[in-house]
Amino acid sequence: MANIISDETIEYVGILAKLELSDAEKEQAKKDMGSMLDYIDKLNELDTTGVEPMSHVFPVHNVFREDVIVNGDQRDIVLANAPEEKEGCFKVPKTVE
Repeated sequence: MANIISDETIEYVGILAKLELSDAEKEQAKKDMGSMLDYIDKLNELDTTGVEPMSHVFPVHNVFREDVIVNGDQRDIVLANAPEEKEGCFKVPKTVE
């Protein structure tokens, strides 16, 4: 294990994560973080020349449709159902004085 995590680092991470770790949990966290860093070092050894960078493992396409107006301006049809109308809008009772 080439990456050795110091006690100060574990304390700092615990403060940032707002965790209260016991001594046994701190030792386990040091081992776990060291293992993670070792794995990252191992991944850095891979030859990635010619590999195109990607943002997602699966091909992601825009799934949103274009915003197309299909029913147009139907103000007269909608206002035909209004109990009262004023200047092309619904007229509602006054609620605030």
